[in-house]
Amino acid sequence: MWKSFVSGVFGLALAFQVSAQPARPKLVVGMMVDQMRWDYLYRFADRYGDDGFKRLLKEGFSCENTVINYIPTYTAIGHSSVYTGSVPSIHGIAGNDWIIQSTGQPMYCTQDDNVEGVGTVEREGKQSPRNLLASTVTDELKLASNFRSKVIGIAIKDRGGILPAGHFADAAYWFEGKSGDWITSTFYMKSLPKWVTSFNNQKLADKYLKQDWNTLYPINTYVNSIADDNPYEGKWPGEQSPTFPRKTSELMKDAGYELIKSTPQGNTITLDFAKAAIEHEKLGKNPNNVTDFLCVSLSSTDYVGHRYSLSAVEIEDTYLRLDRDIANFLHYLDATVGKGNYTFFLTADHAASYNPMYYTDQKGNGGYLFTRDIQRNLNATLAKKFGTDKIVRSLMNYQVHLNYSLIDSLNLDVKQIKEVAINQLNKEEGIAYVVDMEGSQNMFLPAPIREKIINGYNRKNSGAIQIIAEPQWYAGTPRSTGTTHGVWSGYDSHIPLVFMGWGIKPGVSNKEVHIVDIAPTVAALLHVMEPNGSIGKPIVEVLGQ
Repeated sequence: MWKSFVSGVFGLALAFQVSAQPARPKLVVGMMVDQMRWDYLYRFADRYGDDGFKRLLKEGFSCENTVINYIPTYTAIGHSSVYTGSVPSIHGIAGNDWIIQSTGQPMYCTQDDNVEGVGTVEREGKQSPRNLLASTVTDELKLASNFRSKVIGIAIKDRGGILPAGHFADAAYWFEGKSGDWITSTFYMKSLPKWVTSFNNQKLADKYLKQDWNTLYPINTYVNSIADDNPYEGKWPGEQSPTFPRKTSELMKDAGYELIKSTPQGNTITLDFAKAAIEHEKLGKNPNNVTDFLCVSLSSTDYVGHRYSLSAVEIEDTYLRLDRDIANFLHYLDATVGKGNYTFFLTADHAASYNPMYYTDQKGNGGYLFTRDIQRNLNATLAKKFGTDKIVRSLMNYQVHLNYSLIDSLNLDVKQIKEVAINQLNKEEGIAYVVDMEGSQNMFLPAPIREKIINGYNRKNSGAIQIIAEPQWYAGTPRSTGTTHGVWSGYDSHIPLVFMGWGIKPGVSNKEVHIVDIAPTVAALLHVMEPNGSIGKPIVEVLGQ
C-alpha cells in the first residue's frame, strides 16, 4: 500500500513537472535574406502581394531600426552575429576570409581541412563551423532539449547554412555549383540522406535555368529601377548587353550551375529544398514534443546585387519574385506545421550601397579606394623608412595586415611602423579615419563608429589598423559594376527584422536595436539560455512584454 502511495505521488509530481514545462512553438524558422536592405520591405511594396512581405508586416512585429553594431559588414559575420548574439571580437568570425595574424596564413570562415565533403569530391565540401568560437541559439536549444530538438541549416552559400546551424546541428547543407547538387560534410554525417539524393536527382537547377529569366511584369512597368541597359551592371560572358531577357539556357553552357546563384531561381530552389527538409525530417513534428529549428539563408539576393546593382531592374524583379516565394513558403508552413504553431523571423546579414559610379553620376559625393595602389604606395613608404619591402601583407576587410614574421625577423618596431602607415593612409582621398586597433585614436572617433571598430576587432584574425572610408567610398575601381558592402554606414548596416507567429505580438517599433539582440530574443521566446558569447538583449516589445 505504501509503495503504491509513493508511486502515485511520484506520478503526480512527474505529471506536474511535464505540464509545468513552458509553452514553446513546434518549429522556429529563421530566414536570412542575404544583402537585404531594410527599405526593401517598402521600396517595391506597390507590387508585393498580400501574403509575403505584407503578411509579415501585418501579422508580425517589425523592428524598423535594426542596426549592425560592428565592422566590417560581411556575410559570414552577419550570419554568425544573428545566431550567436555576439560580434567578431568574441565569436571569432572576422570576415568571409581573414588572415591569421600569428602565422600570416589566409583562412576562409568555414574552412575545415579535417573533414571531407559528403555528396561531393570537390574542396567545397571541406567545411564546418569549427572557426566559430561562440555557441549559437540553435546550439543552446540542442543543449536545453538534451539534443532531442532537430536543427538544420540550408543555404546556397556554405557559410549561410553552416554558421547559423551551429556546432550541434543535425545537418547543414549548401549548394555545389559544379554538380548542381546539395552537399554537406563529414562533420555532420557520413552519407547523404535518401531524401537529399532524391532531391538532387530531380536536377531542379537545370530545369530552372532552361526556363530563362525574363521580368515578371512588362519591363516598362519597373518604375522603381533605372533603364535596363546601363553601365553599372555586370554582364555574363557571351552577353552583348546587361539586359533582359537573361538567356540562362544559353549562358549555362559556359557558366554551368553556378549561374543559378545569380538569378531569383536560386532563392526558389533553396526554398524547394527547405520544404523537402521539413517534410522528410518531420520538422515541427518532433516525437519528443520539443521545438525544432530550421535556419534558411537566401543567398541569391546577394549574388544578384553584386552583379547588377541596387538600382537595376534585376533587383526589383528578384524581390517581386522573392515576395511570391516567401508567400508560398509561409502557406506551406501553415499547411504542414500549422498556423500558430511556428515562429518565423526574417532578417539580413548586411545591406548594400548604390554603385559609387552611379551615385557620383547623379552628382553625389563618393568614389573608389584603389587598394592595390594604396598598398603598393604604403609598402614603398615603409621600405624607405625601414629598409625592407612587403611589410604590409594585405588591406583585406578595410584593415592593414602586417607581415609580423618579417617584422620580427628584422627586429623592427611595430609601433613605429603603424605610426608611419597611419600618417601615409591619412593622406589618401576617400579615407575619413585611420585607427590603430589598440591605440588611443579610438578616442577621437564618433561614438557609434568607435563601438563598431571595437566590436569588429578580433586580435587573432583582424588587421592592426582599421580604415574608415568616407560615405559612399569603397574598395574598387570605376570599372566595378554592381553593388558592394562592408563599411559602417547605414546603407550597409541598416537591416530588416520582422518576427511573426507563435509568441509574437504584432506591432512595429523604431527604437534602435542591434543585430546581436536577435539571438537573445529567440532564446527568451524558447526559454533557453542565451548563447555563451552573447552581448545582446532580448527585444521585449517583440515578446509582448
